[in-house]
Amino acid sequence: MTWQTVVEGTVKGLGYELVDIEKSAGGLLRVTIDRVQGDPSGEFIVVEDCEKVTRQLQHVLEVENCGYQRLEVSSPGLDRPLKKAADFARFAGERVALTLKLPFKGRKRFSGTLLAHPSGAGWRLQLEAEPAPVARGKSRVPSARPAPAEPLEQVLDFELEEVREARLVPELDFKGRRFVPAAPQDAAQADRRAVGVDGGR
Repeated sequence: MTWQTVVEGTVKGLGYELVDIEKSAGGLLRVTIDRVQGDPSGEFIVVEDCEKVTRQLQHVLEVENCGYQRLEVSSPGLDRPLKKAADFARFAGERVALTLKLPFKGRKRFSGTLLAHPSGAGWRLQLEAEPAPVARGKSRVPSARPAPAEPLEQVLDFELEEVREARLVPELDFKGRRFVPAAPQDAAQADRRAVGVDGGR
């Protein structure tokens, strides 16, 4: 049994979602967890969740003789990465920052609202609207104000294989001085903080 399988099975067995896992050359095992979609216990990962997973992983990794020097368990934070198809399906309708592996029309980075492709295959990013160009006439009345231009909506269709990195885009509420998720979800009003717990061997 590989260490990846051990970690994934342990995290899922405790009722959490494994967002990401990586092991550095120096022996640091970094595990990112989140609540599963629809978890009634709350929307955000807290320190107690990280401590719970850390304790269980320390025990299981020792039993399975999986070598590591340090264990770090944390939440994905507000700008959670989207790694797999299930992540994209879960966060459809959210604002996302996307980096492609290859440039499209001279760009690799795009941001907008993530949507499922109408065809059912692949994904679509409704890009941030840009102002439409205002037509300039030869004559102009000084006191007249031009009508506001309608924004031009553009979309980017893509497959997951074309994506280098994708992350949720948090919005900062300056009045409330707190970060809030981009989508209008009322399930929780608390901040989503990146919390982490270190567990050494």
